[in-house]
Amino acid sequence: MSPFAVVLTVVGYFVILFLISYVAGRKADNEGFFVGNRKSPWYVVAFAMIGSSISGVTFVSVPGMVGASSFGYMQMVLGFVAGQMVIAFVLTPLFYRMKLVSIYEYLANRFGMTSYRTGAWFFFISKMLGAAVRLFLVCLTLQLLVFDPLRLPFVLNVAVAVMLVWLYTFQGGVKSLIWTDSLKTLCLVVSLVLCIVFIARDMHFTFGGMVSAVADSTMSRIFFFDDINNKQYFFKQFLAGAFTMIAMTGLDQDMMQRNLSCKNFRDAQKNMITSILLQCVVILLFLMLGVLLYLFADAQGIKVDKSDELFPLIATGGYFPMSVGILFIVGLISSAYSAGGSALTALTTSFTVDILGTKGKSEQQVKQTRKRVHVAMAVVMAVTIYIFGMLNNTSVIDAVYVLASYTYGPILGMFAFGILTKTSVRDRYVPLVALLSPVLCFVVDRYSEAWFGGYRFSYELLILNAVLTFAGLCLLIKKRKTERIAIS
Repeated sequence: MSPFAVVLTVVGYFVILFLISYVAGRKADNEGFFVGNRKSPWYVVAFAMIGSSISGVTFVSVPGMVGASSFGYMQMVLGFVAGQMVIAFVLTPLFYRMKLVSIYEYLANRFGMTSYRTGAWFFFISKMLGAAVRLFLVCLTLQLLVFDPLRLPFVLNVAVAVMLVWLYTFQGGVKSLIWTDSLKTLCLVVSLVLCIVFIARDMHFTFGGMVSAVADSTMSRIFFFDDINNKQYFFKQFLAGAFTMIAMTGLDQDMMQRNLSCKNFRDAQKNMITSILLQCVVILLFLMLGVLLYLFADAQGIKVDKSDELFPLIATGGYFPMSVGILFIVGLISSAYSAGGSALTALTTSFTVDILGTKGKSEQQVKQTRKRVHVAMAVVMAVTIYIFGMLNNTSVIDAVYVLASYTYGPILGMFAFGILTKTSVRDRYVPLVALLSPVLCFVVDRYSEAWFGGYRFSYELLILNAVLTFAGLCLLIKKRKTERIAIS
């Protein structure tokens, strides 16, 4: 694809996106920005959640990963379903009953302000890094397709990307995101399905032939029960999926901000159950696409050095009509900017409500603070993305995702302790536990093979981190004061 074709595709997409954002958010107040005035239709939120849950990393990486791990990712997806049930029937009613704007307000009510700030800061660090990585991958793709051919610097690429995200979220926040994410979901699903159709047609597959080719491939294996030390082992993947969903959706201000925008917790539950089932179907389609891409690459003699390059290389390499490349670009930017926009809104909400505080401030004061924070978050995000570019090392991406499991672990541990117990803790020492738990987790992970007979941790590292946090909080339980009765 030529740079100008890519630019026209992106511009056309954002014109529609800005129009929807303006119409949806032009009258949004602070409550509209933070929780959508709690009037979002549950079925619209459910559809929008597909786009917000699937990032540009998923769009590029999942098709490529079948070469090494087959359909093993579906084991984790089944865990996502179990985790979503916990969110829907345990966390959501609790958050609605407490009428929370930020979910980390729960920690203030349960333990105290120090725990509250600790949870908010851990979320802030993890979300900023995760959002920056997602946009960084899109910036890399656009740099190769547009900015390098036009001899434009990476810093301009980053500035444009973040400015676009800021522009369509600064006015309406969640109230706008629900509707813009619906557009992104539509673009994502349509581009995915049509890419499958074009590739299957080029390989002369009927629908039945395509399904048979995928099913007969060695890359379609889903379940792995044979080796507990294998990272693909079923129970590792399933449990990690369940707890990852609880931590990174149920305890994530970004994701729960949408769920809390529904009219009541019953509607939120309908939204979550519907959205997770639809996400399962979409992810299965991504995996099927991956098998077809590998079969096509083998037939054409295409060599791919990195799995993440498989989909971009074939989609934009001139092997198919330009429409396939356009669909790839639309799907990529719709998924990636969805994650960036929602993260920027959630970071603005959390920093404004949790860290700066809104109690005692007027509606106008909160609005002014929120707008300044929104700009500041955009600047920090841009700087973070640019630093990734300066490091020029894609392993940084892996490191950031590993770091996310460390930063969400203490949050999961604190919420689990608060919900499963009724005891109070010494609030001022909670940050110490939250910092020590990831450190201990790192040590155990580093030496697990030597200590546990060759056992290697996978995504279940998050569970260990949460357990260590839970255990640390047990050491901080306040002793009950007993009255001494004098014997006369």
